[in-house]
Amino acid sequence: MSLPRIFRRAFSTSVESDSTPSLKSISRDLYKERSLKQLVQKFKKSSEIKLFRTKTNIYKDMVHRLASAKCFNWIEEILEHQKKYEDISKEGFSARLINLYGRSGMFEQAQKVFDEMHERNCERTVLSLNALLGAGLNSKKFDLVGGLFEELPKKLSIEPDLVSYNTVIKAFCEMGSFDSAVTMLDEMEKKGVEPDLITFNTLLHGLYGKGQFLDGEKIWDLMKKKNVVLDDRSYNAKLLGLALEKKTKEAVELVEEMKSKEVEPSLFSFTAVIKGFVNEGNLEEAKLWYNKIEQSGLAPDRVIFNILIPFFCEKGEVDLAFKLCKEILQRKFLVDVSLLQLVVDGLVKESKMEEAKKLVELGKFNKYARYSLKLPSDE
Repeated sequence: MSLPRIFRRAFSTSVESDSTPSLKSISRDLYKERSLKQLVQKFKKSSEIKLFRTKTNIYKDMVHRLASAKCFNWIEEILEHQKKYEDISKEGFSARLINLYGRSGMFEQAQKVFDEMHERNCERTVLSLNALLGAGLNSKKFDLVGGLFEELPKKLSIEPDLVSYNTVIKAFCEMGSFDSAVTMLDEMEKKGVEPDLITFNTLLHGLYGKGQFLDGEKIWDLMKKKNVVLDDRSYNAKLLGLALEKKTKEAVELVEEMKSKEVEPSLFSFTAVIKGFVNEGNLEEAKLWYNKIEQSGLAPDRVIFNILIPFFCEKGEVDLAFKLCKEILQRKFLVDVSLLQLVVDGLVKESKMEEAKKLVELGKFNKYARYSLKLPSDE
């Protein structure tokens, strides 16, 4: 007796779904796989499933894992494998491959995918243009980004958008070509593209962070003139600029302004102010602002310790430096051994032998990362 067609179809679908692993189980299996060679083979096999090929995050995680292990040949193997599927004729899929190559610092392969799109009759719009510009930025090919931005829109009749401009501005800032970066604002205005907070923050961090304080101030004033709502990244950029200029009084006032505008100061904010006081040699204020970190419910990071420990040693505050060293070990931060050795030497110089020996022992038996510290008398 044959089953009615509707039941045959339902039965067929049920068998197929039972025999095909779920994406969740595939993802779990890939995550658990410790052998990178096996991982590559499993990933290629999973790529045969059309739905799997839509999962951008799985692709990102896979490539990130291989890039972290510096297995660039395997990254190329899995991404080139994707070209066998019909999805490659879609711009979004090709743009994803360009992006993934870029994230891995493999710009030549990214550009190859972009160039091959024409051969496949795959339309190239601002989407794939931005993917290529982003690949250049992520691969640190900053000089190429400006050239591509100048050449490709004209050649392919593509109108750059806000993302395009933001990417090239970032590349110019990374190169230190600040005049070119700022000039982009004029070009955006001519093209009717309105800069956003990302545009301005990129310029602020580039200018203030590289000591171009007055130019940073011009962008800051322009933001206020355009009524751009400043966020913590905007304020942090200026705080860094003020720290480098040793304008810590203004930095403190700026933190108060942040609070009044309900912009919560971040760890970066406190670090910038502390850096400013260290640059000025103001020990008491540096200590005061370090204590404010904990009072604000934040936790210090190793950047803070790298700034404060040499400063405390220079000012003869070796007990404080010793305390921070213990905090480094307790928080399992990885620091250069020379930072801890500096404190050991400072403690010995101050005849604090018990503390010096304690720090040597803590470094020697620290489970997270062992530091080979020496008492001056051991050398």
